[in-house]
Amino acid sequence: MNNIVHMAIVVNDYDEAIEYYTKILNFCLLEDKDMGAGKRWVRVAPSANAAFSLLLAKAKNDHQQKYVGDQTGGRVFIFYHVDDFWAEYNRMQQLGVDFTEQPREEDYATVVVFRDLYGNKWDMIQPR
Repeated sequence: MNNIVHMAIVVNDYDEAIEYYTKILNFCLLEDKDMGAGKRWVRVAPSANAAFSLLLAKAKNDHQQKYVGDQTGGRVFIFYHVDDFWAEYNRMQQLGVDFTEQPREEDYATVVVFRDLYGNKWDMIQPR
């Protein structure tokens, strides 16, 4: 069986990214290993047993730095499904998450777009 298991997201700093994903989005820190020369293998996911994780990859040069916060040219980057939309929305709103719109009810889900600490857009979705 073929799977995608990790996706790299370019960040400015490992520790500030870990702080955001674990404290604001309530993700689990799955790994944080020193790879030497200032490089780390850092993975976060919505739960400890998630099949898919984000690899937090620190930008190492000017070329990579220009993509921090704009991994998809301004489009929504990640589609994040939640079990209790309103609980997550209210919790994140209290923590100062940058929502770009008001929550909306669609035929398929309750949805809202937010920006992460670098400006990448996420759809938070509770499917019907």
